Order: sequence, then structure tokens, then C-alpha cells
Amino acid sequence: MKNNKKFYDVREIKDLRDLINQSAKLYSDRPAFEVKDKSGKQYQITYKQYHEEIQALGTALVDMGLSGEKIAVGGDNSYEWCLSYMATVTGVGVIVPVDKELLFDDINMILNTADVKLFFCDKKIAKKLNERKDELKKDLTVVMMHTQKEDGVLNITDLVAKGKELLKNGDTRYLDAEIDPEAMCSLLFTSGTTGMSKGVMLCHKNFCYEVKAAMGVIKIYPEDCGISMLPLHHTYESTIILFFAPYCGAKVTFCDGFKYVLKNMKEFNPSVFVAVPLLLETVHRRLMKAVAAKPHGLTLFKVGSVLVKAAAKVGIDLKKVFFKEIIDTFGGNMRLIICGAAPINPQILKDFEAFGIQIIFGYGLTECAPLAILNHDRLHLAESVGEVIPGSEAKILDPDENGVGEICVKGDMVMLGYYNNPEETAKVIDKDGWFHTGDLGYMDKKGCFYISGRCKNVIVTSNGKNIYPEELEYHLSTDIRVGEALVLGDKNSKGEVIVAARIFPNFEELSDRYGKSADKFTDDELKKIFKEVVDGVNAKLPPFKKIVDFKIRRTEFVKTTTSKIMRHKNND
Repeated sequence: MKNNKKFYDVREIKDLRDLINQSAKLYSDRPAFEVKDKSGKQYQITYKQYHEEIQALGTALVDMGLSGEKIAVGGDNSYEWCLSYMATVTGVGVIVPVDKELLFDDINMILNTADVKLFFCDKKIAKKLNERKDELKKDLTVVMMHTQKEDGVLNITDLVAKGKELLKNGDTRYLDAEIDPEAMCSLLFTSGTTGMSKGVMLCHKNFCYEVKAAMGVIKIYPEDCGISMLPLHHTYESTIILFFAPYCGAKVTFCDGFKYVLKNMKEFNPSVFVAVPLLLETVHRRLMKAVAAKPHGLTLFKVGSVLVKAAAKVGIDLKKVFFKEIIDTFGGNMRLIICGAAPINPQILKDFEAFGIQIIFGYGLTECAPLAILNHDRLHLAESVGEVIPGSEAKILDPDENGVGEICVKGDMVMLGYYNNPEETAKVIDKDGWFHTGDLGYMDKKGCFYISGRCKNVIVTSNGKNIYPEELEYHLSTDIRVGEALVLGDKNSKGEVIVAARIFPNFEELSDRYGKSADKFTDDELKKIFKEVVDGVNAKLPPFKKIVDFKIRRTEFVKTTTSKIMRHKNND
């Protein structure tokens, strides 16, 4: 099914340099970023300044002989991270974003596989590199992203200053560089496991297409302020922060870390932010717990939700009458959350909408730069990930008797392929240009898509039934006593495949409910509590889907940097 719906006018952009050039003209004196200095004082960087520093840094990189080369960037989210990325892709070479959490071996593998010539990084990554510097590429230049000067250390501030001087003296090599919209400009490695990583090759055309498609159905205003919290090395975060925001003239701020999210929101008063379900689930759980603790709290919440929704239909805003305390928790201005990367409890979407905060929930992959299917300003579905983005196509391949099959998408957002890996590329992009996502789902009569799970995660029981673990994990997560859950196939004493679960309790909830600290719960007590939880889930399921066995963990699951639980033996 192809989607051609657009609600908002979009302007043309031919490449990422064109995007940032347009933004500098349209929003010259508006703030592109609001950041904090070493003392914690906030200050703004305008689009004009951002544009000038991109050009200066790009000019300095060209002067270093880096035209056409690969340049890596890694570290905490920051203005300098964004500057490094944009200077590279708008006239120098190919950017290689690196996960800041990777260990030396994985970082070094990426640097060598991509033949990176220069690495912008922060002090944490520099420390990892220095500990084993003899193993690094001999032609690698390391540039620190912090602004403090250190003897013998090249830093980004020095390069910007050098570039400004070169521009002043008439150096136009960077400015005159030709950009091929269909040539690779970004190389992203999808796994941090040495030997298993696949480099996803994306181009200007992919990103510009994403911007125009999304902005045709989602409205972001110049007055909006976005807070960046998820790691920028992920396309999900970087596409929205680096491309959506400047296209619309919005301002970007940076979170100091997960535990400082609400503190930072009160500092910056953002109106938009990008989230993953785990974060929203955690925040929602705490908000609803606070609501329930008040006299008649849940009753008043339900009444308020109905009245706010009814009033909104006739143009009356009652959100702050009923939910001021909740709205203030997010800084007072939050209106839009863009969420993806994993399934989410539909009730969370409904509750946030009651607060007056819209959640746009969608589906995507790094290979699709990353958005492929999403809800939008006129499609507020709680159970579905929405429609394929405008101008693209999506279909269900080989649906079973329930309509579930592999989701395939086609459009200008699909990657060029996997780096130096034509065999793997051919496995996922067929001769007709369809990208085979590896995800299972179905489509309703209106063309809206629903995700069932990953092909590789499907549990096939001994009687031949297919079970999607993500569905059962969702059901388990609806019980507040469950902190995290992982469902997998296991074998019983007869060697038959059964459905098993691994559960990490919400010890905070258990402590409040049973009046004792986490370390005081015996294994038998936890087993009894969660047998009740599992029995409750099983009561909602047909016999072949029932969870037959479960184990309790006392430590959190190992997760990716976007808070997805990793399905490997360390989480068994």
C-alpha cells in the first residue's frame, strides 16, 4: 500500500548542506541550541552562528586533507557532537557515529573497518583510546570535542578558529565542494559485537526524504524547544535533532542523563522530546502512583480525562485545571513526544493525551533512516504504529491465517546497502527495491500497521504454533509489580519447546506494597508473588501461548543504549 497523504506544505531541500543553508537564512537570529557552560549557566547559539561554525570546521577539515574521507564522532550528546556531524556531511566526507558505551575492541573494529581518518570524541572515549593507543590506526587523528585548551591536544575549538581564518583569507574549497545526494554520507554500525556489525550506508537523499515526508504530517514550529536525551549515534535521535529541528527552525537542548531528565525539563521548558517506551513507562508509573496516593485520585483523574477531552473538541483548554502538577513535571510546555524503538502499552498513550501531551508513536529501522511507518497529527492510534510515511509503500509478505507476515517497505528512505557486504544487502533488499525488515506484523483494512515481533524471536512450539514473545512481554509489563520482562523459548524435561519468562521485579513497588526492602524478599516469596502475575497473564491467553515456566532476576537486564533488552545468554 502506498501513502500519498500530506497535510502541511513542505519546502524542497536537495541535500543536507542545502537544508542548513536554508535554515541559516530563514531563522538566522533564532536560537538553534541552548546549552550550559561549565558553571551551569545557560546560553544560546543562533542558527547564524551554527552555520558559520559548520562552515569553519568543514573548511579546517578540508585543509587537513580529509575530503572524501570517513570521520567518526562519539561521546555525550552535545553541541560539539552536532557540529562535528554536520560539518562532515555538508562538504567534507562520510560521518561514522560511534556508540559512546562501546569498549575499546568494538570502537577499534569500527575505526578499522570504516578506515576512519579522524575521530571527534569526548574525554571518556579518549581515555579508552589512550589506554591502548598502540593498537590504534597509525593514520588516525583524535580531536577532543570539549572546548578547554590542553597542550599537545587538538580540540574542536582550535579547528573552528583555524577554519574561520582560512575562510577570511578566501579559502572556498569546502564551500565549493560538490555534494552527490545519492552518495553515502553516513555510515552507522548496527551492532557493537565484534564480527557481527553491519555498516548501514545512508545518503543525503535518504535523510532529506525523511524530513519532507515527516514534516508533511507532523507539525514542529520555530517556537518549539526539543530536548535531546537518547544517544545521538542512533539515527532515531540524530535525524530528529540534526535535521527535523533545523528544517523547522526549532531549538535543541541537551539532557544531562536519564536521572536528570525531569530536572533538565524544568531548566529548559521543552515542548518536544524523543523518547523510548521504557522511559515513558517509568515516568507514567511514577505519575500514576502519585495520582493514586491522593484522596479519590484515580477517580478524579478519570473524570478529568473525560472533561479535558470533551472541552478540547469545542476549543476549551482545561488541561491545566486538572493536570497542572503533571504538566509542570515536564517543564510546563511539553506538547509532543515522538516515541519508537519498542512496543508500548496503549494506555500510556491515552493517559498522556489526557494530560494534553501528544505521543506520536511509530516504527522504523536504521536501514530506513529511520522512520518507515508512523502515527501523525491526524492519526492518534494507541495500538497501531500508524501508516507508511508519505510517498512510500509497505506490504505484508506471506501473511499467515491471521494476516501476520513480514513487513516490507519501499521508498527513498531505504539505505544504499550494507558497507562492503553485498551478500547481506541482497538478503534484505530484493530486485524490486523492497526492504525486508525482519519484523512481523499485520495491516488492517485502513492501511494501518501493527507490529507482532521479530522474525528471529518467534518461538515455534512443539505443536508447530508460532508465538511472538513481544506480545507476552507486553502483557507482563502491564502489571506494576513487573519492572522488566523477557520471554523466550525453552525446553521441558521431555525436550519439548515451551514458553518461558525471565522477570526483573519492580522492587520499588514491592517495597511499598509489602513494607520491606528489596533484599528482604526471599526467593520463595518472589516466586509466589510472580506466580500470581503469570497466572493473571495466562488467563488472558489461549492455551498454546501460556507461559509455562518463569525465573526471577535480582538484577536488571542488559540493555542497548536505547534501553532495549538484549536477547542473549547474559539475560537468560
